[in-house]
Amino acid sequence: MVSPHTQLKKVTDRVIERSRATRAAYLQRIDDAQGKFPARGALSCANLAHGFAGLTGDDKMKIKAIREPNIAIVSSYNEMLSAHAPFVSYPDIIKKAAREAGGVAQFAGGVPAMCDGITQGNAGMELSLFSREVIAMSTAVALTHNMFDAALCLGICDKIVPGLLIGALQFGHLPTIFVPAGPMTSGLSNDDKAKTRQRFATGQCGRDELLEAEAQAYHGHGTCTFYGTANSNQMLMEVMGLHLPSTAFVHPHTPLRDALTAESARRVLELTAQGKTYTPIGHVVDEKAIINGIAALLATGGSTNHTLHLVAIARAAGILIDWNDFDDLSQSTPLLAKIYPNGKADVNHYHAAGGMAFLVREMLAAGLLHEDVTTVAGKGLSHYTKEPKLIDGKLQWVEGTTQSHDTAVLRSAAEPFQPDGGLRLMQGKLGRGVIKISAVAASHRVVRAPAIVFDSQEEVQAAFDAGELKRDFVAVVRFQGARANGMPELHRLTPPLGVLQDQGFKVALVTDGRMSGASGKVPAVIHLSPEALLDGPLGKVRTGDMLVIDAEAGVLDVEIDADEWARREVAKPLHQDANEVGFGRELFGVFRAAAAPAEFGASVFGPLPCEGLHAVPTAGVTVS
Repeated sequence: MVSPHTQLKKVTDRVIERSRATRAAYLQRIDDAQGKFPARGALSCANLAHGFAGLTGDDKMKIKAIREPNIAIVSSYNEMLSAHAPFVSYPDIIKKAAREAGGVAQFAGGVPAMCDGITQGNAGMELSLFSREVIAMSTAVALTHNMFDAALCLGICDKIVPGLLIGALQFGHLPTIFVPAGPMTSGLSNDDKAKTRQRFATGQCGRDELLEAEAQAYHGHGTCTFYGTANSNQMLMEVMGLHLPSTAFVHPHTPLRDALTAESARRVLELTAQGKTYTPIGHVVDEKAIINGIAALLATGGSTNHTLHLVAIARAAGILIDWNDFDDLSQSTPLLAKIYPNGKADVNHYHAAGGMAFLVREMLAAGLLHEDVTTVAGKGLSHYTKEPKLIDGKLQWVEGTTQSHDTAVLRSAAEPFQPDGGLRLMQGKLGRGVIKISAVAASHRVVRAPAIVFDSQEEVQAAFDAGELKRDFVAVVRFQGARANGMPELHRLTPPLGVLQDQGFKVALVTDGRMSGASGKVPAVIHLSPEALLDGPLGKVRTGDMLVIDAEAGVLDVEIDADEWARREVAKPLHQDANEVGFGRELFGVFRAAAAPAEFGASVFGPLPCEGLHAVPTAGVTVS
């Protein structure tokens, strides 16, 4: 086994030490729940009767007899999301496989699943981030009936997988496998789609042409094919050992996909206390698994949203990470994949080039991942250098390719696209934020230009439409944090800013909001913490201030006299009430009021930073 890279070991040791008390408390809590299986044996007769009353036939008798292990199915199925529509058939596949393997499966509950692609630029987007918390709580409600010996979580997209995982970790004594549905087949290329969006933004095409292009890109069941948060989720579940190996990017409605779904049910039964190897999820998701997730995210140029989600997931397991950990790992983790928006290829091309099995093999060989971890496939991450095949109708895992089949998409650690990862910690007078530079050309990574201050993305669009932005500038879009309006993605800004950049202007974005997993070619410093509503220094910026963004050096600064900067007051939002009512936003007021800073996952769960919400998070921060 190759020794871990020195930087990987350094960051891991730091996280272990920082998390010693909180991790120990978490493990004690879940260990206290072990040894009480089947869980439903502790229920009274009335409780148990309620638990199986909705079933019929053998499944009802098995649960009543309290002999066979019972799998909870928690699903995000709905018809609104192409990625989740395939889950409609999964419960029947899982139940059949469980019966054949000597167990039983019960649909425990559904969780909501909203789509950022549908809500972008609309009021519903302000519910998006906090839907993660709703999903986590919904998962807990599904599992709280004490009827289950294991769980299968069915989810794909942006907030759904993090929410499912945060919820499942509250039941860390249960063996749990995440079951994906896979990507849709390739349609109109992501590059051509982006070009059509820019043409629409400049009035060169109409809505009919734009809609047709979008429909050709998003045309059937499965995840969107670009490497945004949804597909970053799937990559993470594999590298963190929560999927069966190399299952993320197999298309829905194929014999292999259905075989993998059935195998997930059989395998999770083997991980129960009655099975071959008891493997609770709380022991799978440990410090090394979290660090593996960060490293693989960096090596593939994955979604910036995971600078929030991974932090929140880790905290749910008693593990404390911060943006310094991301930044330090980024400096030693080479970029091995080029998937749109970081390149031309989509996830189907990535999978065909060698996919997850090749990526894990390369990173393990270079010491960029921890091999000595527990996974749902067994001890050791080397299980994930294999890929599934149907051979004579039987599911088997064979060794994955040892060579990339397309070095324009996927490369070895010896010949990376660049020597470091695609993420930077940005800090200076405006606080701390992150930038994804793997898709930003080197010539655009340093921007020195005057600020133009906006309080919404609609104001930016209006200024663009009025022709007021044909110049070098940094768009400062403030009051977009979790406390202000739920931290919506501002991906609607990509086309107009991209147009201006293509016209030769130096442009950039600085915001306390999110940009999305599809952050692209325009430099965007996002997740500014503390946010403007909490007196963050972003609220001190005025139109005309000279801002400096140096993504290579990690610098985010404003050129201003120190005394004048100290005297300035933080601006107050003019239309805050508008973000609090309508389209269900009233129901989420409690989430906005409780949200932690972005570097703490913008989560409403768990203890808050002991230094207070106005403090800028720093390396090695602890919680009270």
